[in-house]
Amino acid sequence: MSFSLYDASIPLYLQMMRNLDAILDKAAADAATKGVEISTLLEAKLASDMHPLARQIQMVSDGAKGGAARLAGIEAPSMADTETTLPELKERLAKTIAFVEGVKREQVDGREGATIELKFPGRTMTFTGASFLTTFSLPNFMFHVVTAYAILRAQGAPLGKMDFLAAAQMA
Repeated sequence: MSFSLYDASIPLYLQMMRNLDAILDKAAADAATKGVEISTLLEAKLASDMHPLARQIQMVSDGAKGGAARLAGIEAPSMADTETTLPELKERLAKTIAFVEGVKREQVDGREGATIELKFPGRTMTFTGASFLTTFSLPNFMFHVVTAYAILRAQGAPLGKMDFLAAAQMA
């Protein structure tokens, strides 16, 4: 049995987005019982120079759809980053999950050596499919998932490690 590029990417993107969705539900329910406005959570940051929770969720979406698309050699759907409410952000996660679910194993496997270029202002980063996944895409994606979790924890949401690891399965 081999462990493929698909196995190392698509299921992880899906699991962590589903967990984040369940974490958001748990945090929202807690906020409601405490009389905390959801907008307070969505605007919360860990540090003044970091993005707030709402943007972290958008970046989770961007990381998953962009990562999956680049690995598959296809275009990711464009999303405008205009979500300002929890229902809008959850809908974005749902759309991203649907897109990533549509990426097929045969589109990803075999692209370990494919060239993937990311263009940034003043810089281009070049990867193989495998190095893109392991040194950029997954670390970046997980950074934003864990930052969203940490913001909610810092705001008092009753979350624990198992919520991060398996919230969707426990919901």
